Amino acid sequence: MKYLHLLTANLKRKKIRTMLTIGSFVVALFLFGLLVIVRGAFSQGVDIAGVDRLFIINKVSIIQPLPLAYRDRLLATPGVKEVTFSNWFGGVYQDPKNFIPFFAIDEETYRQMYPEFTVDDSQWAAFMGDREGAFVGAKTAKRFGWKIGDRVPIMGTIYPGNWEFNIRGIYTAKRPQDDTTQFWFHWKRLDEAAQQKGAVGWYIVRIKNPDDAAKVAKSIDDEFANSPYETKTDTEKAFAASWVKQMGNIEFLILSIGAVVFFTLLLVTGNTMAIAVRERTAELAVLKAVGFSDTFVMVFVLAESLLLALVGGGLGLLLAKGWSLMGDPTGGLLPFFYFPVKFMLLGVLLALAVGTVAGILPAISAMRLRVVDALRRV
Repeated sequence: MKYLHLLTANLKRKKIRTMLTIGSFVVALFLFGLLVIVRGAFSQGVDIAGVDRLFIINKVSIIQPLPLAYRDRLLATPGVKEVTFSNWFGGVYQDPKNFIPFFAIDEETYRQMYPEFTVDDSQWAAFMGDREGAFVGAKTAKRFGWKIGDRVPIMGTIYPGNWEFNIRGIYTAKRPQDDTTQFWFHWKRLDEAAQQKGAVGWYIVRIKNPDDAAKVAKSIDDEFANSPYETKTDTEKAFAASWVKQMGNIEFLILSIGAVVFFTLLLVTGNTMAIAVRERTAELAVLKAVGFSDTFVMVFVLAESLLLALVGGGLGLLLAKGWSLMGDPTGGLLPFFYFPVKFMLLGVLLALAVGTVAGILPAISAMRLRVVDALRRV
């Protein structure tokens, strides 16, 4: 630390160049943070999927329904512990841009299937006792300023008409990455208005042993094979992953962009450090002449590069974290925006790695500098 003033003095010599280099790290690490956040937004369902839950949809398409009569047969399937179901509703609040994931749920079994959601018992009892009741996630309630007791008008899209709901409860989550944007209401109310009675969108089952997931899934699909409503059963993780794949190879795109950004940053920083060493050839030679070792000179130059990386990278990561705390900028399409601490630490390590690689060649060049040759150039 006693040589820190020497490092800062050298960096202040060319203030514009130093600021531009730091700015390059800020932009690169801010972009790294955005890519991590976006990846998490797309893959949140995959990362937090329950290992003991299976999703059952119509084999033709998820938009095709399944009969309510399948529920009892699913409960009788060996290895199945619990069964619930839900329907996608489709609707908007006040403006078509206000996307909300609406689900008509089986209120008698849905809560038990998702223990990661925190639900107040008294609020759930009020919801159960009100056919027009609704339960909403904390993030959605905060977004629209809803509170318990409000009556909310929703314009249906898949099921047209003006639907009104009474907010009877607000659920929270035990983990920051859990989805608290959903809007639940009674499936029986939806069934009363539907043209096709006794039809559900999909089933969710909890199995007794997660290791038997593949076996139970096959048993379920075999049970309904050659029926008018054949099924396709997947683990919750596989089901969520299939939705992500429909949007393209997000992982490859993010890795490609990140690689290009960091390679460009490496070239910029390396060029900056090479020029800085070349400009200070005489000064480095004087340091050696007064007794500083070759190793000290090498570490001294490398430390400059690492300091630039640490300052710029840290600022970029903090900006990305601040952006993630501002909430969902997509209007509900990608409700999960979270920058985990482990990826912030990874960002710091990446910045230091770039600083090390960019500074190592100029540092070695400074270490090998001969005092006589350097002073001769003055």
